[in-house]
Amino acid sequence: MSDLFDAVVIGAGAAGLAAGARLARAGVKVAVLEAAGRIGGRAFTDTASFGVPWDRGCHWLHSASVNPLRQLADEFGIAYLQRGSRQARDTHLGDRWADEDERNAVWTAIGTAFDAVKHAGDEGRDVAASEVIDRTTPWLRLTRHWLSLMSAADAERLSTRDFAVYADTRENYPVATGYGALVAAVAHKSAPSLAVTLDCPVTRIDWTGAGVVLETPRGTVKARLAILAVPTSVVANARIAFAPALPVDLAEAFAALPLGAAEKVAFQFDRDVFGVAPTSYCDTIDLHDPTRAPINFTLNPFGHAMAIGQLAGENAAGLVAAGSSSMIDFGIEALVDAFGSDLRARVTGTATTAWVTDPLIGGAYSCALPGLAHMRARLSQTLEDKVLFAGEAVSADAYSTAHGAHLTGLAAAERALALLGQAAA
Repeated sequence: MSDLFDAVVIGAGAAGLAAGARLARAGVKVAVLEAAGRIGGRAFTDTASFGVPWDRGCHWLHSASVNPLRQLADEFGIAYLQRGSRQARDTHLGDRWADEDERNAVWTAIGTAFDAVKHAGDEGRDVAASEVIDRTTPWLRLTRHWLSLMSAADAERLSTRDFAVYADTRENYPVATGYGALVAAVAHKSAPSLAVTLDCPVTRIDWTGAGVVLETPRGTVKARLAILAVPTSVVANARIAFAPALPVDLAEAFAALPLGAAEKVAFQFDRDVFGVAPTSYCDTIDLHDPTRAPINFTLNPFGHAMAIGQLAGENAAGLVAAGSSSMIDFGIEALVDAFGSDLRARVTGTATTAWVTDPLIGGAYSCALPGLAHMRARLSQTLEDKVLFAGEAVSADAYSTAHGAHLTGLAAAERALALLGQAAA
């Protein structure tokens, strides 16, 4: 760890792994340092909880036709389902299933809300999404829920301009063995020799000299340059110190792009309790209790006797704060309403996420605060070409996605190679 490296990559999520693998393939002397005890960051496929894979973090290959990770999945023979959208087939209304007219009304309301937010952003308006959506629709809680699922932010904290520049082909393909497993496999197959040092948080980046000096619990690491590929919250919350301090415009940008809340509660059953096709979706909204937040589920994912509930925004953060038992109770009550109390006896395991309280992550994915969408572009700059930035938040139009993070890692690596080549010359 005391050697001088050409480059050090800080963070082994999708961006850091892509950057490290590209540098390793180029023959650069590179180190990848990861604060956690595992790789992947927010791409985390859990096989321990239930004995079958499920994604605690990202799961869908968004914009699949142009997603480089989908292309790599094809190359490496990793299976996924081809889906046009994640639209739920059914909606439960608290005491009954919606009829066809109601289902159509639900998705019309959701689509109208998305269109209104995008239209405002396309017009150059950078305001809160809550200012432009229809607040009179009876499906408002579901429209807000789906906006939060897409952005991890409540409508009051969602920039219309930032939302509008996101590029989406509306192809969302779930990965059979897990997106986190795919991200790890891509890194390994792309650069088998790439080594990642785990449990090694970088606590300080000194960029005063000719290169960079990184402080870690395992000692000081020196390099000609560094690629910082960590969530925005890690920087905004000063978990990494900089010497000299970050320029004001960069510090403002990290603070303007907070990670919202998107959490999951998962249930395993001793048999199929739903009687639906593998990987089916349903939404829930209790029309009789306006204080009860919606939750949507993936049922029987890839044929496994499970239900994975998705929570987002303030409701997700509040349930995490209340504890895993509160998340489990919230999820099971919605399932019982829809499928009957008998399924309680069929539960054999539960699991919950807590991304918002993970000190190494701090939330789900980035979304600019209203009025601050222009600050995302600032993350494309460097610290005197000695510290480069990568990660989903750096992506101009694929932020919040694993493939956006992957692409920024590759771009940072290419820039690093050019800088190293210039220095060598």
